[in-house]
Amino acid sequence: MLKKALLTLIALVIAIGGGAASVWYALHVQKGAGAITIGAWTAFPDIGTPEADPYTNARVAREGVLALGRAEGLAFVAAHDSAGQPLLRECAYRIEGNLPVARFWTLYAADQSLDFIRTGKLRPAALQSYQVLRRPDNSVLVDASGSPAPGNWLITAGEGPMYFVLTFYDTPIASSTGLSGIELPRIVRRGCNA
Repeated sequence: MLKKALLTLIALVIAIGGGAASVWYALHVQKGAGAITIGAWTAFPDIGTPEADPYTNARVAREGVLALGRAEGLAFVAAHDSAGQPLLRECAYRIEGNLPVARFWTLYAADQSLDFIRTGKLRPAALQSYQVLRRPDNSVLVDASGSPAPGNWLITAGEGPMYFVLTFYDTPIASSTGLSGIELPRIVRRGCNA
């Protein structure tokens, strides 16, 4: 009798623990159900639409974000650089390349909750399309680090993991047909503080 009760308890712990762990993983991983990946960037194009899967809806509810509809825009999140290394706040990065057509876009450094990194400075850890300097070929070059840099500088601070969030507003890429053949900027690690 005791052996049967103990085996039942072990089975329940494994089932409940395994189920909770799989849900936690599905909600915290940046790739998965409904995700598209372009280079280092991942987006969930069905977010904010009736076609969104249950995991995407749960992610929106957990993070408390205002999801953009398909006609409004699309947000891409990068958790790794273009070489596949995790993004770290204590490292310096260069974000370079062309951006898809959009009426307006924003780029910011985020913590694990995808909220702006608090830098302790007056300058926010964010840039937007109307304030960046562009190259002659209309591409952008942004240096992201804790130390000032000439040109487009995205300030970061602290230690630990970080994300870059690139959001395009009023853009044709938000439709499912607009996602084919687009390129997003590369994220290159330039060095880290020891």
